Amino acid sequence: MAATGNIIVIKRKSGHAGHHGGAWKVAYADFVTAMMALFIVLWLMNTSKPIQDAISGYFKDPSGNGKLTGSNQTGPKQSLTANKENMAKLKQELEKAMEQVANFDKLKNHIEMTVTPEGLRIELMESQKDTFFESGSPDPNGSGRELLMTIAEELGKLPNKLSIEGHTDSQPYSGRANYTNWELSSDRANASRRLMQQHGLRADQVAQVRGFADQQPRIPKDPSDPSNRRISVIVQYLDKKSATGTTDPAIGLPEAAAGEKAASPKEPAEKKP
Repeated sequence: MAATGNIIVIKRKSGHAGHHGGAWKVAYADFVTAMMALFIVLWLMNTSKPIQDAISGYFKDPSGNGKLTGSNQTGPKQSLTANKENMAKLKQELEKAMEQVANFDKLKNHIEMTVTPEGLRIELMESQKDTFFESGSPDPNGSGRELLMTIAEELGKLPNKLSIEGHTDSQPYSGRANYTNWELSSDRANASRRLMQQHGLRADQVAQVRGFADQQPRIPKDPSDPSNRRISVIVQYLDKKSATGTTDPAIGLPEAAAGEKAASPKEPAEKKP
């Protein structure tokens, strides 16, 4: 007989795969998603109200065909019409938007907004240390550009017309011959217009660009005061006819022509003898 022996089976284990499974990946993904949502909420809480309204309007109507928050117009139109009743509200919205500008705490004392019979007047005033234009230059510097761009983004949402004014102090301009404070104030106002139209204003929104040199000082008793150097943006009131989209066919005609249009048809002219 053949001898029989014990059979020895050797089992070898390799690696640790499968010990923990993949559950940790699901938990980690949930954690990352929650953190991202938290950061988005914190960011939204720190943005200006117009941005919050725009985001809110998007989630309520992603297609853009519905009504925006606080608006009675469809699509991506403006949420506010600046008339005599709510010009103060526009002033508050602009103040909130400009608070997001870098170095606003340093510049806030050089920004003045007042409701006037002409409309909302926004003035960017210089001081001895803080300026919006380099000395003698018609082009805005960094601080001036940022403020004008922020204002343009907000005012571009409105149907209202604007006027842009440039003012200087009484110190004569000595940069070059045949170039005075008249040219400098006009060029600064026009440079502001170009910049604002590149960052939010519509092409047909600016009704007037005016340069006043030193003829309308903010501080008449001290015409050389630096705060007399300023850019003024005036948001003109929107009349009811423009707000409703209706027009009077006689508007814009000379007085005599308008009278003729409103009057009854003329009688035939008498024949000369």
